[in-house]
Amino acid sequence: MKTAIFTGSFNPFTIGHADIVERALAIFDRVVIGVGYNIDKGACTDLASRVAAIEKVYEDDERVVVEAFSDLAADFAKRHNANAIVKGVRTVQDYEYERSQAEFNKLLGNGLETVLFFSKPELSALSSSMLRTLEHFGRDISEFLPKKKS
Repeated sequence: MKTAIFTGSFNPFTIGHADIVERALAIFDRVVIGVGYNIDKGACTDLASRVAAIEKVYEDDERVVVEAFSDLAADFAKRHNANAIVKGVRTVQDYEYERSQAEFNKLLGNGLETVLFFSKPELSALSSSMLRTLEHFGRDISEFLPKKKS
């Protein structure tokens, strides 16, 4: 069974994140979504609530597992016998960041590969931080959040 992990703070989990999961499932048998706390991003929503919200999206899909984690992605991958880490890339800055992370994870994870998915053009401006800003100012963000997968 080929397993990939998809890690992030997912605060909130967006339709862009869900698109990456769907595309990863076309390549991998199983995707483990690792929900973590990013010290650089802070957290508006507690970890348990973020995990529960993502679980609800995938509750009928046994190929997707959602789990909180607080260690290194390479260690999380080892615990799940993952073949790869999947990440989404929207911009050149995302690419540079993910490239350096991929190199580091490969060293730490004994050759663990990272697979990058470039965002669809219509989703490239979408970010969790932008949604947190919109929500802070009272805007409805529901159109940017995934619905339960059918």
